[in-house]
Amino acid sequence: MRSAEITASIVGTGNIAWHLINALEQAGIRVAEVSTRKKKNARDLTRYTYDVRVKTDLDFRDSPSKLFILAISDDAIESVAGSILLPEDSVLVHTSGAKGMSELTDSLNQNEISLGVFYPLMTFTRGIPVDFKQVPMCIEGEDDQTLAFLMKVAGKLSKEVHQVSSRQRAVLHLSAVFGCNFVNHLWALSKEIIEEEELDFDILKPLIKETFLKGMKAEHPAEVQTGPALRHDGSTIAKHKSLIKDDKDLSKVYKTLTKSIQDWHQ
Repeated sequence: MRSAEITASIVGTGNIAWHLINALEQAGIRVAEVSTRKKKNARDLTRYTYDVRVKTDLDFRDSPSKLFILAISDDAIESVAGSILLPEDSVLVHTSGAKGMSELTDSLNQNEISLGVFYPLMTFTRGIPVDFKQVPMCIEGEDDQTLAFLMKVAGKLSKEVHQVSSRQRAVLHLSAVFGCNFVNHLWALSKEIIEEEELDFDILKPLIKETFLKGMKAEHPAEVQTGPALRHDGSTIAKHKSLIKDDKDLSKVYKTLTKSIQDWHQ
């Protein structure tokens, strides 16, 4: 059943917007509007919503919404916050992990608007569903009333809701980049290396899966570290370096990570 007391509008049509619209609708929260510079960008989003209005401007003064979510790139937050027009007593949030709440407080040109952060800690790909009930929601509000409201909304979407300060969220985002984005990039490099010799990347997937599972089960991932860097196996490391010596970027990554592992376990 739809939650009559909460209505939301979203600025943006990217990955986070796509997932948030679905999550809000499934939680019974009406999405009244989606704002995008190009209407065609909202086509895939609005098919999942009820009576949504597609806007190409940032004038929301006649909006029925209480909550306004900036699901946009980090670099666009300051500009959009400085241009958006909202009804009084509404709540404006951004969804960035790296940007502080000050991006809104320093930019907004209206009074009587409450500000906060509504950050879902997850990797999102458009079109690939995520169980939002398992997504950690990191919430910040400029005052107790705003915080309580955002915690209530987040609680309808997820079982994992946390109050997190701007400083904590920035550190959390940095940690997530190491644990998610960098790891995924290393898989991409691994795939390129193995396919140079016409071998299938699938042969590595059981190893990758086992490494992931061990790291998740261990009290500390460093406890299950293996490999030539840990063993200080000089001849193997030299062999690896010779195989990629013509690729300066790959060689730099290999040397940096090898030294980091060795320094950690020294």
